[in-house]
Amino acid sequence: MPLTNADDRYGTVTKTFHWLIALLIITLIPLGLIANAMAYDTAEQLATKARLFSLHKTLGITVFFVALARILWAITQTKPANLHPERKLETFAAETVHWLLYASLVIVPLSGWIHHASSAGFAPHWLPIGQNLPLVPKSETVAGAFGAMHEIATHVLEASLALHILGALKHHFIDRDSTLRRMWFGTTTATTPGGQHSPRRPAITAAVIWALAIAFGAGLGVAGAENARPGPASLTEVQSDWQVQDGTLSIVVNQFGSDVTGSFADWTADITFDDTVQNGISGAVEVTIAIGSLTLGSVTDQAMGPDFFNVEQYPTATYSAEIITTIDSTTARGTLTIKDQSVALDLPFDLTIDGDTATMKGSTTIDRRDYNIGANMNDEGSLKFPVDIQVELTATRN
Repeated sequence: MPLTNADDRYGTVTKTFHWLIALLIITLIPLGLIANAMAYDTAEQLATKARLFSLHKTLGITVFFVALARILWAITQTKPANLHPERKLETFAAETVHWLLYASLVIVPLSGWIHHASSAGFAPHWLPIGQNLPLVPKSETVAGAFGAMHEIATHVLEASLALHILGALKHHFIDRDSTLRRMWFGTTTATTPGGQHSPRRPAITAAVIWALAIAFGAGLGVAGAENARPGPASLTEVQSDWQVQDGTLSIVVNQFGSDVTGSFADWTADITFDDTVQNGISGAVEVTIAIGSLTLGSVTDQAMGPDFFNVEQYPTATYSAEIITTIDSTTARGTLTIKDQSVALDLPFDLTIDGDTATMKGSTTIDRRDYNIGANMNDEGSLKFPVDIQVELTATRN
């Protein structure tokens, strides 16, 4: 059985690519649907959902590389002649669907891969190539755009695949020609002389369809990222002895063995501090955090839910502390309150004061169980108990 194509038949390599990709696609589509629909109310459900998504992502990236190899091979090969060149409309439709399918095999897995790379957390793929992509930032906007694009592109793939299958069945059962048979393994050849392909117009038509689908998907994704959930609680601006000019308040959680970093965009700090005190209570700080301003990669929505921060019922968290200065250290010693659970918390930090400008950097660790966060996640393989808190800010003396 010849490996390469000819005017009247497909070669073994082309047939192998065709049926391998077909097998992967008919596995990936239901796998993605099942994983999306699956609940994740318990640690076991979340672990199962993550495994299905990891398998989906791994197979999807595999499709991408197999498709590239398939396309490169096709470029070097003769394309068997059309069996019914006199059916111009049917031939045009078939060629357009083929171009849509070729593009689908690249756009669908690539958009999903970029969505994964631009998100932080949840289900990693299992390939030894790392979870990130060059030039793809960790961005909720990018993730939303490519996530929506992936969904729209999948619909284009599904529609193209359905038309392709219907066309093959028509040729086999109604026309009774060799269209389907010559793609199966064996030496079947065309039963009629056939005609040459005219790819220009079908390719342009497929490109227009894809351009519209990509633009729609990207626009839908950006809009969705901006309106995915209600805005965070509005915080009252504070005026204090030391006024915060800029800073970051971030957390690091570990899910399925990988660190996921998130940050709160909206928080206030009322700070009093006497930098002349060398040993003892040198000030106080009152921090209010808008929980809804947290972005935590692909698990942001999950973090806002009732089993975690429960942002609808508890829109803010607070930290109230005294600042203790010694010769060797500076520490905020107080109470962190999340979801009406108040727990003592020390935050040691490095402090530098230059004239009327102060910079600080500190970190500490809490146990999420102390605040009833993820109480249903008792397996650290799914979500570890410790959560790191990191604070950096610059403040000026009023």
